[in-house]
Amino acid sequence: MHAENLTKPLTQLEHRDEFIGRHIGPDEHVIAGMLAAIGTATLSTLISETVPATIRLQRPLALPAPMPEHAALAALKAIAAKNVLKKSLIGQGYYGTHTPPVILRNLFENPGWYTAYTPYQAEIAQGRLEALLNYQQMVIDLTGLEIANASLLDEATAAAEAMTMARRISKAKGNVFFVDEAAFPQTIDVIKTRAAYFGFELVFGPPEAAAQYEPFGALLQYPNARGEISDLTTAIAMIKGKGGVVAVASDLMALVLLKSPGDMGADIALGSSQRFGVPMGFGGPHAAFFATREAHVRSMPGRIIGVSKDARGKTAYRMALQTREQHIRREKANSNICTSQVLLANIAGMYAVWHGPEGLRTIAGRIHRLTALLAGGLGVTGRDFFDTFEVKVGAGDTAKYMKAAVDAGYNLRQVDAETLGISLDETTTREDVAALLKIFGKNTPVEALDAARPAAIPVTLQRREPILAHPVFNTHHTEHGMLRYLKRLQNRDLALDHAMIPLGSCTMKLNAAAEMIPVSWPEFAQMHPFVPLDQAQGYLELITGLEDQLKAITGFDAVCMQPNSGAQGEYAGLVSIRRYQNANGQSHRNICLIPKSAHGTNPATAQMCGLEVVAVACDDSGNVDVADLKAKAEQHAANLSCLMITYPSTHGVFEEAIKEICTIIHASGGQVYMDGANLNAQVGLCRPADIGADVSHINLHKTFAIPHGGGGPGMGPIGLKAHLAPFMANHVVQGIAGPHDGQGAVSAAPWGSASILPISWMYMTMMGGAGLTRATEIAILNANYVAAKLKDHYPVLYTGSQGRVAHECILDVRAIKAATGVAETDIAKRLMDYGFHAPTVSFPVGGTLMVEPTESEDKAELDRFCAAMIAIRDEIRRIENGEWTLDASPLKHAPHTEADVIGDWTRPYSREQAVFPLPWVAENKFWPYVNRIDDVYGDRNLFCGCVPMEDYA
Repeated sequence: MHAENLTKPLTQLEHRDEFIGRHIGPDEHVIAGMLAAIGTATLSTLISETVPATIRLQRPLALPAPMPEHAALAALKAIAAKNVLKKSLIGQGYYGTHTPPVILRNLFENPGWYTAYTPYQAEIAQGRLEALLNYQQMVIDLTGLEIANASLLDEATAAAEAMTMARRISKAKGNVFFVDEAAFPQTIDVIKTRAAYFGFELVFGPPEAAAQYEPFGALLQYPNARGEISDLTTAIAMIKGKGGVVAVASDLMALVLLKSPGDMGADIALGSSQRFGVPMGFGGPHAAFFATREAHVRSMPGRIIGVSKDARGKTAYRMALQTREQHIRREKANSNICTSQVLLANIAGMYAVWHGPEGLRTIAGRIHRLTALLAGGLGVTGRDFFDTFEVKVGAGDTAKYMKAAVDAGYNLRQVDAETLGISLDETTTREDVAALLKIFGKNTPVEALDAARPAAIPVTLQRREPILAHPVFNTHHTEHGMLRYLKRLQNRDLALDHAMIPLGSCTMKLNAAAEMIPVSWPEFAQMHPFVPLDQAQGYLELITGLEDQLKAITGFDAVCMQPNSGAQGEYAGLVSIRRYQNANGQSHRNICLIPKSAHGTNPATAQMCGLEVVAVACDDSGNVDVADLKAKAEQHAANLSCLMITYPSTHGVFEEAIKEICTIIHASGGQVYMDGANLNAQVGLCRPADIGADVSHINLHKTFAIPHGGGGPGMGPIGLKAHLAPFMANHVVQGIAGPHDGQGAVSAAPWGSASILPISWMYMTMMGGAGLTRATEIAILNANYVAAKLKDHYPVLYTGSQGRVAHECILDVRAIKAATGVAETDIAKRLMDYGFHAPTVSFPVGGTLMVEPTESEDKAELDRFCAAMIAIRDEIRRIENGEWTLDASPLKHAPHTEADVIGDWTRPYSREQAVFPLPWVAENKFWPYVNRIDDVYGDRNLFCGCVPMEDYA
């Protein structure tokens, strides 16, 4: 033992800041060497050279000191204990479910699944792509439609997307969109918000009344909010006969037994897949399903997984039809969606794989039988339903029965002064039915009620066609089988558990185990979003605490936690601006200025809010052209709504004119929306509100450690200044107290994906203000270190006035491409052979690679990545000097698979050069499962379901 440890102060021995060193990669011993490589003396000097002095925060963040992991977990457990768990029979799109333990442990809680990124590099994402294809096939089978996407954010926003899709494909010329009066209230709430800025007229009524309005589209609910089921075939035919497009919001578990929307003639089917093994989580995250007819596939929002071939002709999966996305189409995109709910979709799909068609029929049959027993015992007759019904209890008696139910451990739904709603689910037992009957003063034994085998699904509504016939749904029903299937898929994907993922603008930082553990706690996972709030005091304390932390970090006066993705945060922020301007007689303000460097979601979001996009030029250094901005702000001053700007810029630099830019917009009467995609470079060093932003979204899945889940979930809360706070989103079912009372929702649940908020709370609590600031400084250090190591091999496209980048750097490949034909895509694929995921390809500038190492990667990992990039540059030089032709080079054949190693070899480079290009690669070799995938073949031969087994032969 070192004697010094015996004399240290107790505060040092307590090591309350230990987690900071666990999260941040470089330690004090290597930072000096990294600074020397960059060419600066101290970390504080580097920050001064990077962040403009005019915006620097001159005081420490007003946050508590860091807390060690065990103490933070104990503190959060005490908060969680304030939640009171009842069996919630509230329904309305949220239901109790059992997550199969084999899926919980090996997928939901597995970093090999939850730390991956969106599968843009498909060759190293074949596992989750296959899992998503399973999910899509499940949705196709149950909805009776031809094609499904890989999930949307939630049921309500999926319904809103269906409305705008209907307008794109409808032949009707009117402006009316019809909504089933018995749709879920939160869905209606979101549709009202969305319709307002598209100028659609909403009409409500029963399905059979829809056609008389000659709508361009209609949303019908089946089963509806009252639990009723009816054959919608005639209503759908009448709407379509007038040129309308029909979307049916439905329930996957109900569709196991019910006639499908496709069979009724629907054009679109949507809903939540939550009850397929995904906990309610106080509202999310959950994967919304969305299916349509193949003729409409190019108008469908969201990502679609398709089947293609690799260079050897092997079946391979990829994201199909990517030219539909907002990255490319910008304001002309189908939607501003830039993510899905991949982790949750994979859970739902694996739930179907685990149970198979017979297992699902058993679960659905049990739910329906217990519902029929309860309804019969309560004297509810003559109704058709699946799992939900309403019961009249007498005028003024609902409160009495609601209280009796709560006292017995159940939450029911109050419909009105004399009506209660009850929804049963997978977790309901016969003992629950008996307890519920007793609450209502009924004592008939469940066994006696069951003697008649009651059912409430008429023959005409019973499903006749088979479901889930593909072998994948009929194979993995033992735990060994399922465990090994999940492991087999996991092995095909590169995630953060294998190597750094240096994607620019994505912030793939550590998702620490201590941050993730609370997500599975029942106190957070099992709560319905519409419970009485006295049962959710733990959640409210968590959310309030998180809001206070975010206010301190951003400088904003208010925080809205409802947006459940970054794109939703953008939308929520612009909606707040538009509501504020409308309330102040400025509804004519409809011009949105956006720099040409902006992320594609910005213009897509602006058009969703009814704004006209005016592009602002950038100068040769990648900064906003202030003169062009000023000219356009003055030109449009009378109608200027806002500026959308990312800071630091998407070009990876802190623009020194940012405060002037904000002043110009405010002088012309506009508001400043700051895209929070790059907040990881600001925390503790500067604050958006101090800079001049009026509203900004905050990517909790980037800056605040929520994992990307392979392409979702995420959270995009917004910070707002006081004048905008009264106009932020609220909720029609679970209203949130505050100045924004009565405002419409942007997401299905009041607090978005609430069950993943503990991750960010844990991160901020364990880091403390000093740790968060240190993380930002090291993120900037790591990016500048990578830029310094690579600049002699790949030009760094943009830097600040003192030659520094922010938290990411753009490597310019255009000259290489012009000289050799080697494209940025070739470098991306070759990096797979070195065991790395590529940086962001061709964004925000074509022909470039954008690298963001984050603060969590240590120097050794950065050096390995740089060594790989330099080795690839040396390979390119062998093309330049004529040693290799481009087509015979390892760059064009990358990635290399095990099949390459064992096959015939006629290439001018060795097998070792192909698969073990540097000595350390063999120590931790990641083998891509397929060779380079043919994207064109996949789009020309679109197939988006499970592949027939003979194709694998």
